[in-house]
Amino acid sequence: MNFSRMTCEARPGRIGPLAILPVFLVLDGKRVVVAGGSAAAAWKAELLSAAGARVDVFASEISAELRAVAADPPRGTIAVHERAWATHDLNGAAVAVGAFEEDVDAAAFVQAARAAAVPVNVVDGPALCDFAFGAIVNRSPLVIGISTDGAAPVFAQAIRAKLEALLPRRFAAWAAAAQSWRAAVKASGLSYAARRKFWQRFTAHAMRHTDGEPSQADFDGLLAEAKGQGAVAEYGSVTVVEVGLRDADLLTLRAVRALQLADVILFDERVSHDVLDFARREARKLLVTRGGFRHSGETDDVDALMTGLAKKGKHVVRLTGGEPSGSLHGKAAEETAASSAVAPAASAVRSEAAA
Repeated sequence: MNFSRMTCEARPGRIGPLAILPVFLVLDGKRVVVAGGSAAAAWKAELLSAAGARVDVFASEISAELRAVAADPPRGTIAVHERAWATHDLNGAAVAVGAFEEDVDAAAFVQAARAAAVPVNVVDGPALCDFAFGAIVNRSPLVIGISTDGAAPVFAQAIRAKLEALLPRRFAAWAAAAQSWRAAVKASGLSYAARRKFWQRFTAHAMRHTDGEPSQADFDGLLAEAKGQGAVAEYGSVTVVEVGLRDADLLTLRAVRALQLADVILFDERVSHDVLDFARREARKLLVTRGGFRHSGETDDVDALMTGLAKKGKHVVRLTGGEPSGSLHGKAAEETAASSAVAPAASAVRSEAAA
């Protein structure tokens, strides 16, 4: 079967303009420079220390806040030098941060840092900065940064508060467990497909147990399930999702989860491209439309395409425009039934976007 005659591949949507590029710096064990001894400088020194940096602070006057954080740093050491910074202090630094009362002092620090090829940030001086600090939601190793590019810091803090309320504190423990278990999973002898199944099951398990701590029993159970699947892990899957003709914001969590796990997405021309934005960017997105077929029997061809992809181990999501009622019937039901022979099973998700 010539799939190119049946489908038209949709390219990922272009990302819109960014006011600032979100980047996460690895500072563990690296030296950084903070110039200034105020409470604002103390907060920046604390953040940098929390990231594992070795912080050298230079200031003629040291605030009580800075002395306190230097005496009990969250992670990396904080060394306080009670003198003004000098140009040579910037040599070999990973980043430099300045907190100054006078603009002329800030400008001199920025010039020296850039001459030393050190990225620089100035507190309350966005026009002078090479990088910015955003509002942070800390579930380390899960870390979320929020920025408004200095336009509305209070708004960023409000969003941070919303996310703090939404994300359970125990997410930190589950993220740390994933970090510590990754090497063992890789060395377990599981195939690539089985390892991916393991992490999918891990994620679902963590989402269901956000009030509990991960344990060795969790790891052993998940690994046994992945090994117990054997050859079944190599099979793909087919999920049919009716999304209706309304807002993508009404997608169910099951529908979003299916899109984020998909290798290939087959969609009708009636499906909003906003829905496709929920899919992982690596997924292939194929437009399946009556106008693209060379003959009748559209549903049979889609069935064959879905089944063929699933037999190759692909996780396929079939997005249909559906009807306003959102019921699973008609073409979606036929396609689910036709693809159900593919191991392990086809499934159908009624999205709330069709309700």
